[in-house]
Amino acid sequence: MISYKIIETESGQTLEKYVRKVLNTAPLSFVYKLFRKKDIKVNGHWEKEKYLLSTGDEVAIYVTDSQLEEFNKKNEYQPNDSIKDWIIYEDKNILLINKPRGVLVQKDDHNSDKALDQLVIEYLMFKGEYDPQKEQGFKPGPAHRIDRNTSGIVIFGKNHASLVYLFELLKNHELIGKHYISLVCGDVKQDGVVEAPLRKNYDQKKVVVASVKDGGKPSKTIYHVLEHLNGYTLLDLTLVTGRTHQIRAHMSYIRHHVVGDTKYGDFKANNIFKKEYGFENQFLHASELHFEKLDKPLDYLSNKSFKAEMPLEYQELINNLKERE
Repeated sequence: MISYKIIETESGQTLEKYVRKVLNTAPLSFVYKLFRKKDIKVNGHWEKEKYLLSTGDEVAIYVTDSQLEEFNKKNEYQPNDSIKDWIIYEDKNILLINKPRGVLVQKDDHNSDKALDQLVIEYLMFKGEYDPQKEQGFKPGPAHRIDRNTSGIVIFGKNHASLVYLFELLKNHELIGKHYISLVCGDVKQDGVVEAPLRKNYDQKKVVVASVKDGGKPSKTIYHVLEHLNGYTLLDLTLVTGRTHQIRAHMSYIRHHVVGDTKYGDFKANNIFKKEYGFENQFLHASELHFEKLDKPLDYLSNKSFKAEMPLEYQELINNLKERE
């Protein structure tokens, strides 16, 4: 039997979710069997899967030492503050990071480099705000993701209540605004809106425009012209919905491809930028985040905006385009 005391950052989640995090490599069938056999108790009493944990609750899980060793995989983190210069804003609940291009938000099976979620955990360990040995049922994490080759703002929740609320905000889109800056091909004549449903194509690992009846999900992007640059246009884009690759797919759909986009872009234009400017990257930057009137625990962020400075390589490209006009 193992026993854990719930601390503040872990409270508010269901008992099932907590147990699945403690036994993080156990099959779901094994976890559900523990519940059926009443081998999981809270404060000495058997509770159902959907029981909401509170600070101070004592959770007992009746497993053997060998089962615990098999199903409780320890992550190896090394405390460090390597991301301190990427931080835009931080308080006890959230962390806003200006992610550099080339860094994954969450680790995948094809890359050995540290992802941003791991770097954030190691930063909080360095500060003494997070101890993975004590907090078995929660770890700080991103409320959303942006592409590896997109730079800019990523929001992290530092406790369970804040992370859940951020998920809700980003799902509903009404109380949080996300702006991106992108350089696109062609002269965009005026501000506009793209409303084109998007459907995932898993074989091609991309999204395609498709009708709702054919599986497309409603998708909406608002764009505002910032500057015309020698046959290209700098745009400010607002995501009204948050589909995978939404901006890149929508800009391709209206024939104003994101410069440097190797999946949805104009490959001829990409080659020009590579040869003439030495620029091979995707010009897409998550530039600004705005909160409307929020409820607790993030009510103090109501009506606040945060900006992420554009990468130097983007600034230099803009200057080069201006010089050629």
